[in-house]
Amino acid sequence: QVQLVESGGGLVQPGGSLRLSCAASGFIFSNYAMNWYRQAPGKERELVASISSTGGSTYYADSMKGRLTISRDNAKSTAYLQMNSLKPDDTAVYYCKAVGRYYYWGQGTQVTVSS
Repeated sequence: QVQLVESGGGLVQPGGSLRLSCAASGFIFSNYAMNWYRQAPGKERELVASISSTGGSTYYADSMKGRLTISRDNAKSTAYLQMNSLKPDDTAVYYCKAVGRYYYWGQGTQVTVSS
């Protein structure tokens, strides 16, 4: 059974940091690129970061570039998204997605940036 389980979201003050995790099971994690998306209320889901299957290539959306670090540990079948200098506009549900022969979504984790 394929599962992607995000964790690490929560309430953080502006300027704070969070580290999201995406734990994968049920497929060969090291064969898949991993993407992080976010969806704010009333907005479309947008890609914020991506990492290749080996971790050798990364992509960041302009909206969060310089404040994100995406990484992965293939031995643990887990992807991470380190988010720094968070702003209220970063409030959204954050999702991970595995992309390869097939694609799989996680259920999302809420990130709320507010004082």
